[in-house]
Amino acid sequence: MVNSDNTKAQMRKGVLELCILSILLQGDAYPTQIIDKLKDTKLVVVEGTLYPLLTRLKNTGLLTYRWEESNSGPPRKYYKLTEIGEQYLKELQLSWQELVDAVNKTIESGKQL
Repeated sequence: MVNSDNTKAQMRKGVLELCILSILLQGDAYPTQIIDKLKDTKLVVVEGTLYPLLTRLKNTGLLTYRWEESNSGPPRKYYKLTEIGEQYLKELQLSWQELVDAVNKTIESGKQL
């Protein structure tokens, strides 16, 4: 039997950017909060995956950040969507919906065979 773990991991990786931007649309968040929200939806992400992605999104102008003091440790870096990031997210959401619709149609037509 073929192991599907790699395929599942690649699918999750492909939608991670959309999920992170969607989380930040709800409000500013620091990386641990983002990881926790992703875990709540069964998208388990480690810091080693998240931080480079956040940096890339910031460098492309989709995110900005600010430092905020913490009561329980060092200051935290809170990420926020920029206006460009919000527009980009709308485009991603539309593309995602088109992809989901196309995949669902393909799966449904395959069941009729």
